[in-house]
Amino acid sequence: MQADLVLFNGNIHTMDPQQPRASAVAIVGDRFMAVGSDAEMRALLAPGGRVVNLQARTVAPGFIDAHIHFLAYGLSLQEIDLSATPTLSSALERVRRRAAETPAAQWLSGRGWDQSIWEGGSFPTAAHLDAVAPAHPIFLWRKCGHAGWVNSRALELAGITADTADPDGGEIVRDEKGQPSGILLEKAMEFVFRFLAEPSPAEAAAAVRHAQEVVNRMGIVGVHTKEAAPSLQAFQQLRADNDLTLRAVAQIPVAELDSAIRLGLRTGLGDEFLRIGGVKVFSDGALGPRTAWMLAPYEGEPDNLGIAVTVAEEMADIVERAVHAGLSVVTHAIGDRANRMALDALEVSRRAGKGLHLRHRIEHAQILHPDDIPRFAQLGVIPSVQPIHATQDMRIADRYWGDRSRYAYAFRSLRDSGAKLAFGSDAPVETPDVIQGIHAAVTRMRADGSPGADGWYPEERLTVAEAVWAYTGGAAYAGGTENSQGSITPGKFADLVVLSQDIFDIQPMAILETDVEATLFGGAFAHADIDWTE
Repeated sequence: MQADLVLFNGNIHTMDPQQPRASAVAIVGDRFMAVGSDAEMRALLAPGGRVVNLQARTVAPGFIDAHIHFLAYGLSLQEIDLSATPTLSSALERVRRRAAETPAAQWLSGRGWDQSIWEGGSFPTAAHLDAVAPAHPIFLWRKCGHAGWVNSRALELAGITADTADPDGGEIVRDEKGQPSGILLEKAMEFVFRFLAEPSPAEAAAAVRHAQEVVNRMGIVGVHTKEAAPSLQAFQQLRADNDLTLRAVAQIPVAELDSAIRLGLRTGLGDEFLRIGGVKVFSDGALGPRTAWMLAPYEGEPDNLGIAVTVAEEMADIVERAVHAGLSVVTHAIGDRANRMALDALEVSRRAGKGLHLRHRIEHAQILHPDDIPRFAQLGVIPSVQPIHATQDMRIADRYWGDRSRYAYAFRSLRDSGAKLAFGSDAPVETPDVIQGIHAAVTRMRADGSPGADGWYPEERLTVAEAVWAYTGGAAYAGGTENSQGSITPGKFADLVVLSQDIFDIQPMAILETDVEATLFGGAFAHADIDWTE
């Protein structure tokens, strides 16, 4: 067998402990054939094969985003973008501009607002939106996805009044007179969801295709997506059209668990492009709206422990049914109480000897009681975490959790305890840019250098190699694809990234200056800024 493609003169970090470094790699079809020296690999090239001179650039395995809402990310690229709006007025101006170009009575949607960075830090209200777009019903996701901001027209259409009771697992925020303020937390958003049109199959496929192009330019070749049927259908359409340049693991929303069981779906079902993951269940809310479920109250809010979206008895039942059906459990848990509840339910299942082959995950594991940190490794539970949350949330974490933030985003503690970290972005909550994620994990600092030279709780920093592994080998392990993804190893899929500088050997703050110059997917370039063909 001879190689179709040889990449040589590179600085290759394989993330394979058996052969961690090389200068060249040979590829046949969609697989790595061999890894070694320039002379060795060039000797394997078939007549007429292609040779690419990497010109000493750094190469790593293709990145995998282990937590992303991919269809939502694709759709968000078309919605009102409220991310990084520094003031309430700047957010309202973006809404006003979109309303001006949209027919009256048509719904406006968007996401990304964050009241914690606005002066005063208070939630906005329906009245704010009424002032700039009174003729349109509006629904705007907070950046975390656990709160919605609506205007009076939306409240009216949804039938939300002062007499509307809070749903289980949700809250209608009210003003001092008891009237709905325009903020809906957690399951209270479902009052409005039924009025928001789902994308058509063609629209969903187009959104996924666009998002795929964007993330390929970031070096991403794999995603673990957390959405309902339209997302899976869109991926299937791209698969049928031979247009996928991502390897996707699709989690099943818990609302569809019974249907999945009836169909006999199991974790791992699928092929090299699209696989079934686990059952996604929400145990609590999020930090920003203070709905993460806590063991002790939020700082300055003695009556607020957050919201339990799924209670312990229900969680135990979900774990039991999923495991019996051969499905792993993927639990959203932000608060320390929510994480403990999820670990408790999984421990009962493990002790009973059920589903021991399944790789359960806790998504976010955002703040932990120190007693629970070693339980991840002990139970074989994967902490699927998002390093960019640490730097973006550090100020509100300190504000709402105080000294407990020592064990928030505890990546080093989890890794040193033996847990296998998997990294992702939670896009569209944050950017899926892996370079920014690596920088956050390594420095615990923002791009502007805050909070200081050592970073936020620097004892939780990781090395570059550890961070890259979490985006490659760790994410592959979490998806059950470590035999075909996650390292530059003969026999695995030929997925890799070419970087503009050696992130393993530069000053950590300079990581942010790194460009992804090429992304190889299955032996073909899904993205390339430069043609290095010899």
